Amino acid sequence: MLKSPILLIAAMGFLFFACGKSENTAEISVQSVAVEGGLISGKPDSSGQVKIFKGIPFAAPPLGELRWKAPQAVIPWEGIKACTENPAAPIQNPPVPFFAWSEEFLIPKEPISEDCLYLNIWTAAERTDEKRPVMVWIYGGGFSSGGNTVPLYDGEELAKKGIVVVALNYRVGMLGFLAHPELSAENPDQTSGNYGLLDQIAGLEWVKKNIAAFGGDPNQVTIAGQSAGALSVNALVVSPKAKGLFHKAIAQSGGMFNRGSGLVSGLQGAEERGKQLTDTLGISLADLRKIPADSLLKFPARFGPVVDGKVLPSVRQAFEEGTFSDVPLLTGWNADDRVSGNPPTTPTEFKVNAKKQYGGRAGEYLELFPAGNEVELEETLKTIGVLGFGFQNYTWARMQTEKGQKDAYLYYFTRVPPGEPNYGAFHSAEFSYALHTLRNWNRPFEEVDYDLEKTMSDYWVNFVKTGNPNGPDLPEWPVFNPENPLVMELGTEVKTRAMPFWAQMKFMESLNR
Repeated sequence: MLKSPILLIAAMGFLFFACGKSENTAEISVQSVAVEGGLISGKPDSSGQVKIFKGIPFAAPPLGELRWKAPQAVIPWEGIKACTENPAAPIQNPPVPFFAWSEEFLIPKEPISEDCLYLNIWTAAERTDEKRPVMVWIYGGGFSSGGNTVPLYDGEELAKKGIVVVALNYRVGMLGFLAHPELSAENPDQTSGNYGLLDQIAGLEWVKKNIAAFGGDPNQVTIAGQSAGALSVNALVVSPKAKGLFHKAIAQSGGMFNRGSGLVSGLQGAEERGKQLTDTLGISLADLRKIPADSLLKFPARFGPVVDGKVLPSVRQAFEEGTFSDVPLLTGWNADDRVSGNPPTTPTEFKVNAKKQYGGRAGEYLELFPAGNEVELEETLKTIGVLGFGFQNYTWARMQTEKGQKDAYLYYFTRVPPGEPNYGAFHSAEFSYALHTLRNWNRPFEEVDYDLEKTMSDYWVNFVKTGNPNGPDLPEWPVFNPENPLVMELGTEVKTRAMPFWAQMKFMESLNR
């Protein structure tokens, strides 16, 4: 028994220090991890090396009155919550393979639910003090589909390479991006429509508070995404609400430096479309909140991010004014990076439209985008489709270099996956190589594919760790330089090459300055 108050205080201080040290360096167990809301359990992978946690809630279910509101705090639970199975994907149409996107690119057929604000984690850390760099993956799907349960988003192999992988869900479609004057009026920011982006921000806030429990470093977080996920990364880079929540950015085939994608709109126009919807249905916003979530899919409308000045400012303006998050950037696009066909047209019609659109510069335009015959026109339309992505990522790399202090790295993916259907190096073809998930994709891959998978995943992991993709036994990837614009070609060969479509890029750039 202690006989002195001083000794008692000293002993308590030692006990506190010992407990604190033990807590800070605790062994990570799949049986019990403490996170915001309570305790969770996970499961090991087949090798026993990686710990997997699926379906961790990072916000309250956005149901009832919380529909079309910013995500709210997690609701605590009793006991240990089993986080071992896929969470529900956000409400969307049932997944059906189309174009090049086989079932491996799609969410499972179930579960799909409005109750979807969950994230998945893969970690090979043994103890909580390891401070492994973190990559948060944000899925694509045109802001109308997708989820963190897509087989090709599995984080197991990247976790084995020394990072913690997080894949989060966010609301899509009407539930994620409906703007309406009444929704704006009830919001302290007087805006509406960016609930999906606010979900992503809430997920990043959760990562900052909780990722150390999985051996991750909250001060070394990389946001990464493809297609609409890349647009989301672009939005987060300029959003004042996301400041300080991440430290590097990876964006694959997507950006918002102009509004040509049709997925991004201004607040006024988005509100008007929302009001037109309720007026046409003859119902109030309160009634709309009561309609079953899957019934909302019957309303034929397209929804996406809203430039509201609060959650999402103008991306180009934010870069011009230097208000963006200045972080290292890895970005690029694919050689056949188009997602839809072009409206039927003839060479004559194409040239007439060019004169209407470009006036005195039509001749210059038609030299760069020729349409002298059907063959030329077909190739030109393909180029236009590819540059719909490529110009965004080139512009992002250029503006990061010119307006920021951190380096940018630009790639051009050219590998055509073997097998059928053959859509070339299509939109989405690259991310399975980068995420090291070819094993989950049913194609007759060859040795060159597995070599490329190793190289790309090493580049991505190195970037997550250091902000620089380069490392031992990898071809040197140069920092992007707008004065000598080189890209890293990722294909049958991995090599530095001149910027593809450079003359076309410069013309498009001149129209946007």
